[in-house]
Amino acid sequence: MDPVTEDRAPEPLTEYAHRITRKVRAFDQRHPLLWDLHFTGFWVTAALIDYGGGGWRHNAHNLDVPGWLLFTLSLGLSAPLLRRRTHPGAVLVTMVPFAVVNAWTGAALQAALLQLAVIYHIALRRTLRDLWWATALMLTPVLVTTARYGDEGSWEQQIGSQLMSITVAALIGITVRTRRNYTEALEDRARRLETERDQQAQIATAAERARIAREMHDIIGHNLSVITGLADGGRYAAAKSPERAGQALEAIATTSRQALTELRRLLDVLREEEKNQAELTPQPGLTDLDQLLDGVRSAGLPVRITTHGTPTLPPGRQLTVYRVIQEALTNTLKHAGPGATAEIDLSYEEKAAVTVDITDTGNGRRTDDPPRDGRGLPGMRERTALYDGTLEAGPRPHPEQGWRVRLHLPEETPQ
Repeated sequence: MDPVTEDRAPEPLTEYAHRITRKVRAFDQRHPLLWDLHFTGFWVTAALIDYGGGGWRHNAHNLDVPGWLLFTLSLGLSAPLLRRRTHPGAVLVTMVPFAVVNAWTGAALQAALLQLAVIYHIALRRTLRDLWWATALMLTPVLVTTARYGDEGSWEQQIGSQLMSITVAALIGITVRTRRNYTEALEDRARRLETERDQQAQIATAAERARIAREMHDIIGHNLSVITGLADGGRYAAAKSPERAGQALEAIATTSRQALTELRRLLDVLREEEKNQAELTPQPGLTDLDQLLDGVRSAGLPVRITTHGTPTLPPGRQLTVYRVIQEALTNTLKHAGPGATAEIDLSYEEKAAVTVDITDTGNGRRTDDPPRDGRGLPGMRERTALYDGTLEAGPRPHPEQGWRVRLHLPEETPQ
């Protein structure tokens, strides 16, 4: 015997019943009219058998009821069930006159009990107010029977018995309705959670794309600016000092290799199949500022940095400070013009607060000029906003010349 088959636990009876119930409900939802026809046909047949076989005589108060009337009452108390689910109130109103005639003649056909199926659907689909008037209609034939054929003391018994039957049918309908509403609420919540999960995934994807775009802009933009400065310097030095031109070419090669290394790291993160094998190169921080400034100086931009306080920033804040300085110097290389210089004033404060001022002595673009880059300043603002910081960028106040970028990250609040 297969060990897998031998160890498999038998299916519980409740699970089997639920599975069968789900199949029946699925069939009913696909073919509601076919199911209603079968249901109604079964009870019409049962009512006609009760009439034709004479079974009604066991409970009848009057055995002399005409056959045509019995036939009509049997159909009137069973055929309307076809519309019990879509129009339960109208079906009950249609059946009650037949039930009253059934009670008045004393035939006491058992088909009158089919009204309880309609009560079930009223409790399942209609309001409590509809259930109250439906109960009143159901009691009318009982009152007629008791008034016409009842013995002394049978009022309470007849009405109590009918009320008990109505209560049971209504409770079953209310129970099914409550369970159905609960299931629909759970399904709706599951759909909403799935939608929210997809939205969160899209938001996370968009945020990741924006982060990678910022990183690629900072890496490529800065290194290309450095390479451009080195190439311009090498072109001018080629005619007068071949040695200086060779140094510029060597610096260009070094900067290009660094840019390619960082770019490959970002592209590896984007490749799903190699995500686990991507090189885990740490993000740049404050310890890498010297290397950044050396590259900018080699591109022809003199940079001086002044530091106040002791750096105690977490890696995320270090990356923000690094990228803002990098972008500011990149813009200086692009737009400041020849002969410009840059100065960085870096002040560390308590609780990971920091203020950075980057100024240059270049020509400086006016604030009403259209920006030449679509990601530089927005990227710096996005990074700053992550830590509730502020970023100011614009021309230096007259009569000073150049551009000024000021970054301030407030104290780190405990989580």
